[in-house]
Amino acid sequence: MLRVGLTGGIGAGKSTVTALLAERGAVIVDSDVLAREVIAPGTPGIGAVSDVFGADVLGADGGLDRAAMARLVFADPEARRRLEGIIHPLVRAEAERRFATAPSDAIVVNDVPLLAEVGLAPTFDLVIVVAADQPTRVARLAGRGMNAEDAAARIAAQAPDAVRDAVADAIIDNSGGPVELETAVERLWMERLLPFEHNKRHRTPVKRPEELALVEYQPTWAAAYRRIEARLLRVLDDRAVRIDHIGSTSVPGLLGKDVIDVQVILSEASDLLDVAEPLADNGFPLSSDTADTPFPADDDPARWRKRLHGGTDPGQICHIHLRPAASPAARLSLLFRDWLRTDAAVRERYADAKRRLAAEAPNASAYAAAKEPIVSEMLPAAEHWAATSGWG
Repeated sequence: MLRVGLTGGIGAGKSTVTALLAERGAVIVDSDVLAREVIAPGTPGIGAVSDVFGADVLGADGGLDRAAMARLVFADPEARRRLEGIIHPLVRAEAERRFATAPSDAIVVNDVPLLAEVGLAPTFDLVIVVAADQPTRVARLAGRGMNAEDAAARIAAQAPDAVRDAVADAIIDNSGGPVELETAVERLWMERLLPFEHNKRHRTPVKRPEELALVEYQPTWAAAYRRIEARLLRVLDDRAVRIDHIGSTSVPGLLGKDVIDVQVILSEASDLLDVAEPLADNGFPLSSDTADTPFPADDDPARWRKRLHGGTDPGQICHIHLRPAASPAARLSLLFRDWLRTDAAVRERYADAKRRLAAEAPNASAYAAAKEPIVSEMLPAAEHWAATSGWG
């Protein structure tokens, strides 16, 4: 299934977006609802709360006296952390149970208010952030009976928008009216969520389009890489020696195709096969079993073997290059990247060559083939830079 996390600040309109996704067929798991259920009267959760905080936080029905608990935790951050330490694991366990019972072709949307703050983003295939400007959020909270000063204070007490934006694969701006919001949700559902679910379930990586399109450097590429890296780290754990952003999108100031290239270095060549299933299960299936072009000529082509996995998210194409630690190409990819990052003159010459090739090449495959000898010609100078600069 496709696991989608949804979050947003107070007053942004998460519930409205969740309802629109449910209308389109999404299975909704609301963590706020679960937080109430796991400490309902008679549950182990409310028993654990009583053991830690005493009977004074219980109501007449044996459930939580929310007013009494609020007074306690708002005045004592340590008490709030103890309460969260009880509730959050119970909520996550119940959410996982509901994920496990959903159909295999479901798009399951988990509404988690503190998704970014508690580091849950990598556990989802995609994270949606619902956003709205502050005046709109204050007006919505005022409509619920909160005065403007209290509304602004509640917003200020939450994590800043930048924290949520950093983990967002998609941002839905809910500052406008209901028509604009429904249009945005429909587009996200049809163009991203449905094909993403299909691709993941059928283990179909999203291919780079053959129509060549180079774009100037995008600051969003670094953030996209960090989200992919976090998901790979969760899947691979200690099986990866290191994970790096490589290729043109990893070099600030360099134009390139809108494709995030990620290198995963594994300790042994046999690990290339061992990680294939976990990667595919988590949306990064095998694309090809291939090899890098040796440079310089090498009598042992097996040293240049790699496996290429691809992402299944149509909203962000990515290539995952799996190489063993002994691969010469693993080192060269990092050397070339760091050289271009360091030397602006070399970076501009390479950019000029890329523009010329793009103007001459009929498609992306021809462009890639034509670029390879140019990179090979540049590598001796990169090696000289490495030797004289102390790079290693």
